[in-house]
Amino acid sequence: MNILLIGSGGREHALAWKLKQSSKLNTLFIAPGNAGTASCGTNLYFDVSDFGKVKSCILDKNINMLVVGPEAPLVEGIRDFIEGDAELKNVMVIGPGKAGAQLEGSKDFSKAFMQKHNIPTAAYQSFTKNNLEQGYAFLETLSAPYVLKADGLAAGKGVLILEDLQEAKDALKEMLVNEQFGAASNTVVIEEFLKGEEVSVFVLTDGENYVVLPEAHDYKRIGENDTGPNTGGMGAISPVPFANDLFMQKVTDQIIEPTISGLQKDGIPYCGFIFIGLMNVDGNPFVIEYNVRMGDPETEVVIPRLKTDLIDLFEAAHNKTLNKISIEFDTRTCAAVMLVSGGYPASYEKGFEISGIENTSDCNLFYAGAKNENGKVITNGGRVLAVSAMANELEDALQKAYNNAEKISFEKMNYRIDIGKDLLQHRTAKLSG
Repeated sequence: MNILLIGSGGREHALAWKLKQSSKLNTLFIAPGNAGTASCGTNLYFDVSDFGKVKSCILDKNINMLVVGPEAPLVEGIRDFIEGDAELKNVMVIGPGKAGAQLEGSKDFSKAFMQKHNIPTAAYQSFTKNNLEQGYAFLETLSAPYVLKADGLAAGKGVLILEDLQEAKDALKEMLVNEQFGAASNTVVIEEFLKGEEVSVFVLTDGENYVVLPEAHDYKRIGENDTGPNTGGMGAISPVPFANDLFMQKVTDQIIEPTISGLQKDGIPYCGFIFIGLMNVDGNPFVIEYNVRMGDPETEVVIPRLKTDLIDLFEAAHNKTLNKISIEFDTRTCAAVMLVSGGYPASYEKGFEISGIENTSDCNLFYAGAKNENGKVITNGGRVLAVSAMANELEDALQKAYNNAEKISFEKMNYRIDIGKDLLQHRTAKLSG
């Protein structure tokens, strides 16, 4: 089978790494890919937002399956484009169509979907610049902190959590009137703040059946103890100690099942991943957000734990036979630490050589913002690479990841030194209690 994987991040490197292991794979192409995906297949450099070029690639390379990594092409309708073209009708596409992609592409749509299908989530209201004063009034009914979300895609930067009411009002005006996030913030969702522990749950569905992949806990803030601005993710852990059997059964009964049945009731076909961002509030799961693809850096800890052939899973999703496939995981813990450019998530420099890679061992290096140039691997983004390691115990997985991270260097390299410590404390408290 010839596969085209779209994307260029650590998520795509992890997916490419897993796809390469399948006996069903003939040739793997990644567009545009990065330094890591180049070791798993052939990188192709063309604009993947130009669906005409995607079509040309599919025909030229005799592609049988298209796997869409990031959300933007899905929201823009790449699946609809493929399915609507007679020359491409036999291509399997992993990723939902435009209708299903609204779960991530529109916060307002996803919140209304949850409300309609009785899926637990934070109370909310949506506003435009035409009812700004009502937005101010709604903020006054809430307690700090205040959560403001741009309705559309904003490259992971469209969520603001503010402690001060006036700051929240000013931010709402900035988003709606001054178009802080462009068209993405033409509508803003304001919702109540949920206090608890976050966990990400990943589902692969064919629209009727589904399998649940290992859950993960990620770290968004740039600084230790979850301080500073949000990033695309500074590290991740899987499995998550507090996501026990009882909690996960609640997730299945209260969230996953109603989500899949809700899509069916609303006449929305779906084939691909659903990433459910959850908050554990006193043992009960609430949905923070849906994403319509795998997360990053969560993929870098979830995929290494997956024992089942990924192509088998994708074929079953396409054929609506996920109910007939068994999914197996490695029971060990996987920990990932993200190495980032100095200055990230604000301005940063790139083009620095990454050294020490050859000194690492017993870990996976999943590249994100890195490219090959003149025989060297150089930085090419804010989040550069994830050091992902596995062990029987969380402490050992973290130690292995950090030991290898210390062997790697590039100018102005930065990483958090407290990934997983909160989960260690959680487990220690549970054991002592």
